[in-house]
Amino acid sequence: MAKEFLGAGWKFPVQLDDQHEIAMSRHEEDVQEAIWIILGTAPGERVMLPEFGCGIHDYVFAPNNTRTAGLIGYHVEQALNLWEPRIDLIEVNVQPDTANQSLMLINIEYRVRTTDSRFNMVYPFYLERGETG
Repeated sequence: MAKEFLGAGWKFPVQLDDQHEIAMSRHEEDVQEAIWIILGTAPGERVMLPEFGCGIHDYVFAPNNTRTAGLIGYHVEQALNLWEPRIDLIEVNVQPDTANQSLMLINIEYRVRTTDSRFNMVYPFYLERGETG
């Protein structure tokens, strides 16, 4: 019953299931996809909700240093605390990828409030536009 509070939503990225209907995500999977959407959305990108998103996109083309990593971590914490009420953040750690100096790895450890389950994820953030994973 506690998991029902976590809800359900369209799978991200949007895709079809085996019955050719829109695939859905439920419970903890929906929470993780919501985190991904928050971090991938720049404030101002959504016309009907211009405040939504995370300020990390201001750091595209920023130098790859500890100051940038700290600022990115700050913005991730602020956005997740504001936009994802189903979690408690445990730790956000941002560090450069050793193989790609234009890539910052955002390690997020969180706890889902209703189930008390702990999760972690890594969100790749590219300091140069056009880079891909």
